[in-house]
Amino acid sequence: MREQNQNTPPEPPRPDMRKRAALLVFLPLLFLLPWLSNSFASRDVETVPYSFFDAQLEADTVQTVTVQGEKITGTLSSAQQYTDPQGNSRQITDFLTYVPATVDTDYLREISRSNVEVTTLPTRDNSGWVLLLNLLPIFLIIWIFVRFNRASKQQGGGGGFPGGMFNMGKSRAKKYEKDSSSIHFADVAGADSAKEELEEVVDFLQNADRYSAVGAEIPHGVLLVGPPGSGKTLLAKAVAGEADVPFYSISGSDFIEMFVGVGASRVRNLFADARKSAPAIIFIDELDSIGRQRGAGLGGGHDEREQTLNQMLSEMDGFETHESVIVLAATNRPDVLDPALLRPGRFDRRVTVPAPAVGDREKILKIHTARRPTGDDLDLSAIARSTPGFSGADLANVVNEAALMAVRASRTAMIQEDLITARDKITLGLKRSGVVMNDLERKTVAYHEAGHALVAARLPTAEPVHRITIIPRERAMGVTQQMPDGDRYLLREDYIRDRLVVMMGGRAAEEQIFDVVTSGAENDLKEAHKLARRMVLDWGMGDAFRNTAFGSDSREVFLGNDIGKQNEFSDNSAQRMDEEIHGILNDAYRRAQELLQNNAEPLARLADALLEEEEIDRTRMDELIGTGED
Repeated sequence: MREQNQNTPPEPPRPDMRKRAALLVFLPLLFLLPWLSNSFASRDVETVPYSFFDAQLEADTVQTVTVQGEKITGTLSSAQQYTDPQGNSRQITDFLTYVPATVDTDYLREISRSNVEVTTLPTRDNSGWVLLLNLLPIFLIIWIFVRFNRASKQQGGGGGFPGGMFNMGKSRAKKYEKDSSSIHFADVAGADSAKEELEEVVDFLQNADRYSAVGAEIPHGVLLVGPPGSGKTLLAKAVAGEADVPFYSISGSDFIEMFVGVGASRVRNLFADARKSAPAIIFIDELDSIGRQRGAGLGGGHDEREQTLNQMLSEMDGFETHESVIVLAATNRPDVLDPALLRPGRFDRRVTVPAPAVGDREKILKIHTARRPTGDDLDLSAIARSTPGFSGADLANVVNEAALMAVRASRTAMIQEDLITARDKITLGLKRSGVVMNDLERKTVAYHEAGHALVAARLPTAEPVHRITIIPRERAMGVTQQMPDGDRYLLREDYIRDRLVVMMGGRAAEEQIFDVVTSGAENDLKEAHKLARRMVLDWGMGDAFRNTAFGSDSREVFLGNDIGKQNEFSDNSAQRMDEEIHGILNDAYRRAQELLQNNAEPLARLADALLEEEEIDRTRMDELIGTGED
C-alpha cells in the first residue's frame, strides 16, 4: 500500500461541508438568541428577595422603579448592604425582584406615596428587535423546509422524495429508456421456457390485434420465481430491451415509507402513469417485500404494508380496468406471498426460472468470457460440469474472479487455470497460508480425503473423483472433489446409498488407521443425516415406511401458522423414523469400513502421495489405486 507523505497538507474541506458545519453551529445559537438577549440585559443587576425591596421602601432608599408585569427593576439612592442566601455580602445600587402572587395589586400606590419615580412597561416587550428574535426561529424552520424540499426535487428520489416533500405519494418507478446498451433476449443464456413466455408477452403488446382477433387475453400479471441469481431481473431487463412500449421498473421496498398511506398512494400513481401510456409494462422486483401474506404471525401484520398490498390487489383486478398494462414481478420467496396475489386475474402466469443446467451453464460462461480476452486452452465445458448448482450470477462471479487473477499474475488473457482457481475460491474459500498443521494432523487429513476418494472410486454409481487436495482453505482442511457427468433430475436409491457411503468414507478411514475419530467429519455427517432423512420422510425409501412420504418436518415461515400445526404422524412413528434414519447411516458406515479394509494398500499409497504432493488429480489417483480391488 502506498504511504501518504506526512508533509502533504490536508485536503481543504469542500464548500458544501463547510456550509453544513456552519449551519450546525449557527442553528442552535439562533434559537438561544431571545434567552441570551434577556440574560445579557440583566447580567449586571442583582436579583433580590421582595422582602429586601419592601424594607428599602420603608427606609426611603428607593429612587426609581420600573414595573413590567411581575418583574420590578429599580435603583437605590445610595449603595446598600445586601447578603445573599449563601451568606455573601456586598454593596448594591441596582436590583431586580418579582412581585409575589399574594401581594395586593395596590402596591403601586404605596410605592408612589414613598416619593419613588415609577415607570410601567407592557407585560410583553413588543419592540421590533424582540419580535425579530422571537420570529427568527420560525423563519429558519421555514427556510430549512423549503431548502430540503428543493433538494429532494433535484435528487429525484435518491434519498429524498421525488418531486419534493409535497409529492411523497408520487411513484418512485423509473421509466426505462432504450439505448444501444440495452439487454435483449439474445444476451440471456438458458431459461429457454421462461424466455418463450416473456417473448409472448412482448409480442402481445406489439401486436395486440392479432390476439384479440381470436379472443385471446394476455395474462394481467407474470410472476418470475427462482432462486437468487438465476436471472429473473435480467429477464425483465431483456423484456424492457425488446418491447417498444413504456417500461416502469420499481422495487417492492420503494413503496413503503414511515408515513401511513404513502405506499398505497404510490401504487395508485404508478398504475395511473402506466394507463396513460398504455400499452405498458410494470416490473416490481422483490415482490415479497410488500406481497407477504396478510394477517400472518403473532400480533397482526404491518398496517402500512398491508394497505399497500390491498391497493395493489385492487389495481390489478378491481373495478378499475388496466387493459394493455402487464405487471411483471420477481421473487425468490413465493411461499410467503398472499394467496390473493396468485389467483387468476392478477398474477395469472407463474414462470419458474431454475438454476441453469450443465448446457446452460456453458452458454452463460461463453457470454461472459466473450467480453474478455481468453487463452487457447479454455475449456468451458469442463468448468460447466464442475459447477453443479451454480446460478448465472455465480458463474459471472467465477469469470470476474478469473479475470482478476489473470491481472494479478500479469497476464493479458484468462487461461483455464484462472477459471479453476476462481471456482475453487468461490466454493471452498481462499487458501489458508497461515495454517501450520503438525505431522499427525496432516496425516489424518490425508487419510480422511483418501478414504472419500477410494470409496468413490470403488462404488459403481458414485460420481467420478476429479481432484483430491489437503491444502487448507477457509471452509475445509481438505477436499475430495467429484465431477458429475451431467445434471441429475431423478435420484436412484442405489445412487443415494452409494453417496452416503462416500460421505462416511473419511471418518471410516480415520477410525481404521488411527483407531480414533476427529471433528473433521462434521460437515459429512450433517449432509449425510439430511440425505437419509429425506430418504425416509420424503422419498419413501426406508424399510419400515416403504412407499410412504410424510414430508419434512420443517417449520412454517410464519410463527402464527406454526403454532396451530400438528404432526401428520404419531410419536411412535417418529421414533421408528429416527431408528430407520440411524439404520441407513450405520449401514453406509459399515459398507465404507468394508471397502477400506479390503483396499488397505491402495489407501496407504493414496494417503502417502497426498502427504508428498498435497494435490492429486484423477489420472494420478488411478495410477496409485488401480481400477479394481487389490
